[in-house]
Amino acid sequence: MNYIDVFNGDADGICSLIQLRNANPKNSELVTGIKRDIQLLKRVNAGPDNFISVLDISFEKNSVDVQRLLDQGATIVYYDHHRIGTPVRHSGLKTFIDDQSSTVCTGLLVDKQLDGGFRAWALVAAFGDNLNSVAMELGTTSGFKYESLILLKKLGIYINYNSYGDSLSDLFYHPKVLYQHLQQYVSPFDFIHENTLVYTTLEEGYMQDMAAAESSPYLYQSSESAIVSFNNEKWARRVSGVYINDLANQYPERAHATITENVDGTYKISIRSPLDKERSAVELAGKFETGGGRKSAAGINALPSESMNQFIDAFKAHFS
Repeated sequence: MNYIDVFNGDADGICSLIQLRNANPKNSELVTGIKRDIQLLKRVNAGPDNFISVLDISFEKNSVDVQRLLDQGATIVYYDHHRIGTPVRHSGLKTFIDDQSSTVCTGLLVDKQLDGGFRAWALVAAFGDNLNSVAMELGTTSGFKYESLILLKKLGIYINYNSYGDSLSDLFYHPKVLYQHLQQYVSPFDFIHENTLVYTTLEEGYMQDMAAAESSPYLYQSSESAIVSFNNEKWARRVSGVYINDLANQYPERAHATITENVDGTYKISIRSPLDKERSAVELAGKFETGGGRKSAAGINALPSESMNQFIDAFKAHFS
């Protein structure tokens, strides 16, 4: 049997796979990319001798290729927390998908299946997905000290930060390479203390980019919602996702969006729902052609410039 691991390049995707491969080591082909490169199954060709693990990419966005690969005889196990769309029924497909809860991520779904065998990596995944209260509560009940949880939170943020960009050239590390660095360690604490070059590179880059983001102007701001505008620069493409998470944590009663100009003149939008209100971010993003995501965090990959005012009006109305 040949193994293929397909995973989102963010903290949730990487740490989900780390848990799986620590529990069941395999020499596998790795398929991943930048955070918003989610139609990864298009890259995969497989037959009856292939077992495919898919982690943290929308089933809805990949359902056609799921069916194609199943028809070719492949076996697929699918872990995710984004929109499932229309389910596929097939004896060769097993799914662990929860697209209803805003307090779950793929890493926590894997953690549940593994009975918490690599809980620290699941916490890194949850922190990276900005599920801070969920991760803190789970970590505390699992016996982790507060100082240790803060360290896992930092690592989750830094791994997630590395996944944002228009292309792989915007990133400090290709997600496949970063996964290979991380996967060597059963414990994330061992990675932090032993692989200081990678950890420090991500930490210093994050600090510098966040400082630049904090000086960027608000395009719109009210008690209910706010929009921040970024120029078309590498640091902006890298930091947009983690910066909006930071804003969401600072102002939990407010919805947020960051708008970053793409190299082709379109705009990349990141959206976060208010943390203390049940209002779907993906419902808003889904109204636009390249939109997607989940209930609490969503985005639009390429919003045409002529649709900008439409988005701003829709954002204000949706979160009013």
